Amino acid sequence: MSMPKGMKHENGYATVDGPGYREIAETMTEQGYKMNHATARNYFIRALTKLAKPLCDEYGTGHDPAQVAKNPHFQSAIASLIQEVEDDINI
Repeated sequence: MSMPKGMKHENGYATVDGPGYREIAETMTEQGYKMNHATARNYFIRALTKLAKPLCDEYGTGHDPAQVAKNPHFQSAIASLIQEVEDDINI
């Protein structure tokens, strides 16, 4: 189901350096895995939900992990964490 016209999220959309869903889908299709941008987004959100669940459980916030995963602030925080780890490994 597509988003209703004019749908606005409370915190906007995440903008992280790197490929967008469409570029990811194109790369996956080139590698033989037929995928469109919506599927790429669904896989991405599903993976972030798995990261958000233990955090929600640990801190007892009562938030839905799927909603936390869609939050651009959470996505940016995860991207920053991954970048820090990559920088530490490459030292």
